[in-house]
Amino acid sequence: MKKTFLTFALAFVSFMANAATLINGIYYELDTSTYTAEVTETPYGSNRYDGDITIPSNITYNGNVFSVTSIGEGAFSDCSGLKSIGIPNSVTSIGNQAFMYCKRLTSVIIPNSVTSIGSRAFGECSGLTSVTIGNSVTSIGGGAFIGCSGLTSVTIPNSVTSIGESAFYGCSGLTSVTIPNSVTSIGDYAFSDCSGLTSVTIGNSVTSIGG
Repeated sequence: MKKTFLTFALAFVSFMANAATLINGIYYELDTSTYTAEVTETPYGSNRYDGDITIPSNITYNGNVFSVTSIGEGAFSDCSGLKSIGIPNSVTSIGNQAFMYCKRLTSVIIPNSVTSIGSRAFGECSGLTSVTIGNSVTSIGGGAFIGCSGLTSVTIPNSVTSIGESAFYGCSGLTSVTIPNSVTSIGDYAFSDCSGLTSVTIGNSVTSIGG
């Protein structure tokens, strides 16, 4: 009986440590060892993120200041009412499926602080027409913009070295793409089913292009 109670107590403490904290309409996971915060998805049963949202660069909780450094996996996934998102310069990573199925999102500016865009981060955001990728991003994850059929323009900065598998698969609105000299690898199906694509310029550092 004592062992069972201890197991339950430990599980409860672990849950509480990882529980999301709501601050000014946005949920975060707080790391008190580094005083950093990650934007996380709304808890089960809570209303999804909606409308226009601006993520602050830092937040205050219990008298402590936390720097917002990441947008977690699935943080805004399936938020069909999300219209716009402001990402601060403190954020360094955008997690897998962070904005997947945000169909009303029309434009995104990824700041220069971000170094990685996760797999399917903006997958199936069919209303997305323009994306500005900051000049510190080194990798665009697999399927990062898969199914973004409304995307008409994208600028890939010189910092990017790899474009993942199916990164722009099904982006039928894309008409031209310029891939800079920094890119060394382009994954399988990276631009597959981009039916509107008429012009592609590939830099001279690319050593592998997937099937």
